Amino acid sequence: MSKPRLMRQVSPELYTMFAFVALLVAGAFAVNAFAPFMWVGVYTYFCVTLMMVLGLQMFMGNSGILNWTYIAFVGIGAYASSILSTTPQLKSMGVPNMYPALVALQIPVVPALLAGGLIAAVIAAVIGWPLMRLSDSVGVITLFATLIVFYVVMTQWDNVTNGPRTFFGVQAFTSVWIASGAAAITLLFAYYFRESSLGLRLRASRDDRHAAKAMGTNMVAVRYYTFVLSAFVAGAAGGLWAHYITSFSPKSFYVGEMFVLITMLVIGGAGSISGATVGAVLITVLREGLRQLEGYLNNSGVIKFEVYGLTEVVMAVLLITILVVKPEGIVGGREIRLPRFSGKRKAPVAAESEKP
Repeated sequence: MSKPRLMRQVSPELYTMFAFVALLVAGAFAVNAFAPFMWVGVYTYFCVTLMMVLGLQMFMGNSGILNWTYIAFVGIGAYASSILSTTPQLKSMGVPNMYPALVALQIPVVPALLAGGLIAAVIAAVIGWPLMRLSDSVGVITLFATLIVFYVVMTQWDNVTNGPRTFFGVQAFTSVWIASGAAAITLLFAYYFRESSLGLRLRASRDDRHAAKAMGTNMVAVRYYTFVLSAFVAGAAGGLWAHYITSFSPKSFYVGEMFVLITMLVIGGAGSISGATVGAVLITVLREGLRQLEGYLNNSGVIKFEVYGLTEVVMAVLLITILVVKPEGIVGGREIRLPRFSGKRKAPVAAESEKP
């Protein structure tokens, strides 16, 4: 009996995405039911970080352009959603010089999160078109310079961000359920984007821009639209992050944090959603393990000197090793296929009555 038509149309890669979603939800149930409170926080943070990595993969993985500006859009979403959702009393205390119109403005958290993503997308739409006309090293350097511009604005705009000082008083909203649900939605969204016409044209312009142009692909336009979509995901993820951390400063949206996201994406494999997910899992486990080791070495007296920066050094060495040994990442540019779909089908066994 043949399978229903709908079942035959579902690709093996999509089954893998659903498996990832199931694992995300199962992980939330497991840590909430059995793990200590610290690990609930680690898993929540991982889910929000995974959302950021998937947003980065949408542009960087499909275009091949290293988008240093991405972390700035995370910051824009964090500040925008926090300002919109924080009470006027706390804003007056935390940011004494804030514009009166912003102090008086307050909306619920969920609309504030969406507004944070939309504000990040609008800013990306304003600055994106000339940036997307650049390629290769020139484009990467320009995007890095744009990150510096955003960072300086965030550290100097006292009337909005409180300058280089900490912005505090943000409402705690992001739970393990909200974070895992947002990560699952983002994972499916990133996969459907990758398989969409826009995603296919963007990868075509990455692999062979001249052939893509000959087929009628507007390389600047497909990059631009993806840049804006990626910024929206970054802004929404930044809002969830802010409503989990509840206090932050501009240094959370600069080179150091961007390096972590790039490491997750490159080590797992920038060309696929599976690679981004695997990389986020591996680096999260590695960072937590190294932090625990660093704390143990500093407090146990095993060694006679204090250890600092061990996490960053090991991550950098691992990144270099992966780029040398397997530049496409652990997973590579293709999605993981579940075992039932990856192997060749066995030939049917002949019935006894059909044997000679």
